[in-house]
Parts: sequence; C-alpha cells; structure tokens
Amino acid sequence: MTAYAIAHLRTPSAHPDVLEYMERVQATMDPFQGRFLVHGPEVDVREGEWPGTVVVIEFPDMDHVVGWYESAAYQDILPLRTGHVPGAAVLVEGVSPGHSAAGLAAALRAAGS
Repeated sequence: MTAYAIAHLRTPSAHPDVLEYMERVQATMDPFQGRFLVHGPEVDVREGEWPGTVVVIEFPDMDHVVGWYESAAYQDILPLRTGHVPGAAVLVEGVSPGHSAAGLAAALRAAGS
C-alpha cells in the first residue's frame, strides 16, 4: 500500500544549508522510489492555523518510506534542514482501494457496540 512522508515546515528559509539539503534530497529518495507530490507551495488555510508550508513525498509502501528516512544517506543531510527550519515530519500509510469514510465510520460503530 502506498505510503507518504509528510512535513509541515513552519518557517522555510533559503539558508545555504537548506539549499544544499534541497540539492541533495532527491538522490536519497531515488533508491526508495520516492517522488514529490507536494513541495513547498503557498497553502490556502481554510480551518485553523497553518504557518509555513507542506511537503508530501510518495513511496511504494511503508518499508520504502521508513527505509528512506532511516537511510544513512538521508540521515546525513537531515540536519541541514532541521537545523534551520522548524517543523514536524510524519510517515503514514495510505488507504486501500475502495476505502470510504462511511465504511470506516460503520466499522468504528460496530467495534464500539
């Protein structure tokens, strides 16, 4: 099942270390078949607060995204970003084909009874 690395970058900057990170990150993703789906656009906030921007990277599955994040190549460049751009990062699995919110609600209702 497809999995994603999602980062909420609160105060993006063009610090030289961050630019180096950006120049090197794709090479760390390639062995794990990672590809950018969203990469730092302006966000249109409709509910709540969302300072900064978002990055979404798609991988074939959780093994690939975890392998990428924990790889020596990525861990080597990660401080270039985290030292200058505060934020949060999560690794998350996508939904299966045919997923529906109503179906999930029904399963949760059934589990609660």
